[in-house]
Amino acid sequence: MTQQFHSTIDADGIAEVVLDRPPVNALNAAGWNGLAAEIEALGQKPEVRVIIIRGEGRGFCAGVDIKELNADQSLIVSVNAGNYATFKAVHLNKVPVIAAVHGFVLGGGIGICGAADIVVASECASFGLPEVDRGAMGGAAHLQRLFGVQKVRYLFFTGEMISATEAYRLNAIERVVPKDQLRDTAFEIARKIAAKSPAMIRIAKEALNGIEDGNLEDKYRWEQGFTLQAYMSKDSAETRKAFVEKRDAKF
Repeated sequence: MTQQFHSTIDADGIAEVVLDRPPVNALNAAGWNGLAAEIEALGQKPEVRVIIIRGEGRGFCAGVDIKELNADQSLIVSVNAGNYATFKAVHLNKVPVIAAVHGFVLGGGIGICGAADIVVASECASFGLPEVDRGAMGGAAHLQRLFGVQKVRYLFFTGEMISATEAYRLNAIERVVPKDQLRDTAFEIARKIAAKSPAMIRIAKEALNGIEDGNLEDKYRWEQGFTLQAYMSKDSAETRKAFVEKRDAKF
């Protein structure tokens, strides 16, 4: 099986996880489950002080592999489990996680950003949840960690994208930079954190998670239950088939 991501750890204790599954970094079930295990394992290493997640290619992450699900609908259970585990591994990681995104940030890409501690974006980045158009649910809990309730509902119901500039204006992301400066900017922020006391930063991460309103994992799990309900409808199957066949869905 082709590796869908790779990771490194530098001398400053900065771990870099790079999504690399051409053409659009849409991970399959095995990819999501493997990514979750990798992110969690990195946070357990005493030498790791910060984790950066970014992507190669045309965009950061297009979410799940719709073609795989169209071919075998039963894989939704494994995909759901992998998504849940990945976002939890980011959100509840022992160390801060920075998402450095470019191009399209869709579906599971939103989940990673919403679970992360800090998000930096290139000027070309755009964010969206096309779940309704793919016959699924999920991701709104994480999108709501970035944007306000009404904005989330507008984006979820319409499937429209929001630009990095607008996301910055709405205080959803930390910084917007030219694409060729994205990785350097993420490392600049990571080094500021890595220079602090590792013990204090790990305590701070746990403390900050504890004062959030509600439980992100429980809210996402609630959403995922509706994905299974959606997958039982013929409309859900039609959305995936239309996506694979590159045509408009017919209802």
